[in-house]
Amino acid sequence: MDPNLINDCVHCGFCLPTCPTYALWGEEMDSPRGRIHLMKQHVEGTPITPEMAGHFDACLGCMACVTACPSGVQYDRLIEQTRVEVEREHVREPQERAVREIVFQLFPYPRRLRLLRPMMWLTERMAPFLRRANPSLGAMAALAPRVEHRQRLPRLVRARGERRAVVGMLMGCVQREFFPQVNAATARVLALEGCDVLIPPEQGCCGALSVHAGRGEQARRLAGRAVRTFERAGVDTVVVNAAGCGSSMKEYAELLGREPGFRVVDLSEYLAELGPVAKRHPLPLTVAYHDACHLAHAQGVRSQPRELLSGIPDLEVREIPESAICCGSAGTYNLLQPQAAHDLGERKAAAVRTTGAELLVSANPGCTMQIASAMRRAGADIRVAHTAEVLDASLRGVEL
Repeated sequence: MDPNLINDCVHCGFCLPTCPTYALWGEEMDSPRGRIHLMKQHVEGTPITPEMAGHFDACLGCMACVTACPSGVQYDRLIEQTRVEVEREHVREPQERAVREIVFQLFPYPRRLRLLRPMMWLTERMAPFLRRANPSLGAMAALAPRVEHRQRLPRLVRARGERRAVVGMLMGCVQREFFPQVNAATARVLALEGCDVLIPPEQGCCGALSVHAGRGEQARRLAGRAVRTFERAGVDTVVVNAAGCGSSMKEYAELLGREPGFRVVDLSEYLAELGPVAKRHPLPLTVAYHDACHLAHAQGVRSQPRELLSGIPDLEVREIPESAICCGSAGTYNLLQPQAAHDLGERKAAAVRTTGAELLVSANPGCTMQIASAMRRAGADIRVAHTAEVLDASLRGVEL
């Protein structure tokens, strides 16, 4: 933990209203400034106790405090450094260690996730039994989406009409295996807007989940492989359609100690930068746009998705109250901290319901699963789509 970064905090409290765990519990040590106080204690010699580790584990890493902070405190860097220390020093209970090993030996590996697909129809029925065995396993089952048929993407999707750019595309892990239709829509939208899209089939995990959990060695190994894959592909831009992945990939230089040979951009960020050329067909829908934390707070991408959606004829975008408060997904948070994630999911679902929208639009697979699950529990099932799917339907003139 960097003492200089810790000392940037003046304990003003502007972060408190934006912090999801402080909003839930009102506990000072479960606020950003409270956790920074604990970090300072550790730097000054206090060992990481189980209670201290619990406060750090309870942080979602949503970065809403970074947006709110008037002093420019780099809490994002601090919490990542702290989690490395927690993983190094704190001895977890055997059951907790086992659950974490399941999560981190499964989710960053698409081929392993693929083995779960034939059993996905069973997960909703199994959730109550698994929950009794372990809350994290129950949460994992309850969050599982209804998976569509796998869609194989070619190595190259050629631009429609005049070629304006050549880009690489990250397929991701959860996105690739549980939301294949999102990747297919992303490739089509980029092609329809004049891009040749290179999709290296050998690409794996970007390392984001491991970075956010303090598993530095695993993160560097996965990130290094991702960098080599796209550098071999010869692209100077990699487009990402998952907020958490994009956030971590934009910080590869810090993680790996060198700048990769390409820049990383979110899909909505890139399309706004490129400018529209393809015709938009009307979509008579009311949609609620959800700000994924690692898109809005970590990457600062807020206006672009709204501009793209607002550019579709007959589509109305409605804002969700408390949009800055995390939905509780936060990478693996809803698996490792299921009760807090459940409560935040309920809060977000209630906020979505007030919009009266027909469709919820999100730019992160974790958020999609989290909010959809909470809406089902509330008896208010709502259709959920990625920004890419909405644009794809409009560009092709088909129903969503």
